[in-house]
Amino acid sequence: MTVTTTDPRTGETSDTGIAETTSEGVAALAAASESAFRTLRRRPRAWRSGLLRALADGLEADRELLVTTALAETGLAEPRLSGELSRSIFQLRLFADAVDDGGYLEAIVDHAGQTPIGPGPDVRRMLVPIGPVAVFGASNFPFAFSVAGGDTASALAAGNTLIVKAHGSHPLTSARSFAALQRAARAHGAPDGTLGIVFGQRAGAALVADPRVRAVGFTGSLATGRILLDIIDGREAPIPFFGELSSLNPLIVTPGAAGARGAEIADGLFLSFTGSGGQLCTKPGIAFVPASADALVDAIVARAQEADAQTLLNDRIHGAFDEIRRRLIEEGRARSLAAPRAGGPGYASTPAVLEIDAASLTPAATEEAFGPLLLIVRYDSLADVVGALSAVPDSLTATIHGEPDEAEQIAELTEAVRDLVGRVVYNGYPTGVRVSWGMHHGGPWPATNTQHTSVGVTAVRRFLRPLAWQDAPEFVLPPELRDGEVDVPRRVDGVLHLARS
Repeated sequence: MTVTTTDPRTGETSDTGIAETTSEGVAALAAASESAFRTLRRRPRAWRSGLLRALADGLEADRELLVTTALAETGLAEPRLSGELSRSIFQLRLFADAVDDGGYLEAIVDHAGQTPIGPGPDVRRMLVPIGPVAVFGASNFPFAFSVAGGDTASALAAGNTLIVKAHGSHPLTSARSFAALQRAARAHGAPDGTLGIVFGQRAGAALVADPRVRAVGFTGSLATGRILLDIIDGREAPIPFFGELSSLNPLIVTPGAAGARGAEIADGLFLSFTGSGGQLCTKPGIAFVPASADALVDAIVARAQEADAQTLLNDRIHGAFDEIRRRLIEEGRARSLAAPRAGGPGYASTPAVLEIDAASLTPAATEEAFGPLLLIVRYDSLADVVGALSAVPDSLTATIHGEPDEAEQIAELTEAVRDLVGRVVYNGYPTGVRVSWGMHHGGPWPATNTQHTSVGVTAVRRFLRPLAWQDAPEFVLPPELRDGEVDVPRRVDGVLHLARS
């Protein structure tokens, strides 16, 4: 069976000529990945950082083809896609810098000697690669969370091999991204099996079940995440699953902020929940607004009613969007302020805005709707917000808009949301996630099922494990743990030493 692709702008489906990967094909790729891993983990860090930079150059060389292909498979705008590809290229180079830096290794040396509780052995510890990694591409980011995405960059930076499961919404983009990476990897001297790709749902399930796969990175729906977790639970040896699954991302506007800059917040919030068709994991899907802030709400509704339709990624998202909206009204008792309108022959829709009172908010009204939908919650006091947050699922982010003279209220709201999310944003918007050393992109279940981030340099920690060498001869030690000057920061006999310059 071959894989098809659909242009969401028109709804037209065509054959890609790409065959779905068989179970035998998955097994062969896993075996090659395991063999390549044994070679790859012996390569020095400088070689690995060079590989990451070569992959970035390979994507840049194919920019025009990749963006053009993604246009026809996602319906996303060309500037958005080109910017996203630039993001992928940048994060590969950022991880190369991190590999050169070496601080992520957490290198520690405790020399043998007397301790307060008696003689101690020589112990040396650092983080090492975990093994072949399976990565699942996401529908909404054909580059940054797909074949050329952050999971790929962080897994390779850690010293692993990987096999990507291409997303069914953009198979040609996946195949062409993989081809660009594969050419670059081979030119750099990477062993066969360093990178692999599979197509089809059954191939994805077989990949997760394969005993040679040592970790899984997944960005997608909560329902699919549960299916993959069930497969992992059925393995003889369980493995880590790093899933980003569902997020509503509450945004709170204080009375002071609504009064001082309500029009500005209305514009920013509208752009944030409708950007990329509202198909972002950090989209603010629920906004707490004072009951008195009619002008702010009216401005959002007016923009939604005047907006042109945006193309959604696929028929499943398009169909679920209004289905969930109707369910929020019927079961969650929300009121419709702006209903979506279809647009064009493909999977397009205008934004939707719902409203509910804080006292009436229940979990039935807080289901994530992937697409340009916002639920506005009207409140009388900040105590109403704190109480209503119990009905909101834990998320990737929470946002607080407040004024300088509301320090006490902002501190109270920060305390209310800090255990519910992985990132708190002040007087801004959670969409547009920065790729940097300090960025965190995770949150409590169901946002993710792990404490680790999928964005930024610390994402590499997911695909590493600690290994200690006790009383080891020097020749078996990695260079970073040998005595003398080294090019990584490390803790020696309890004292932190910076890398040699």
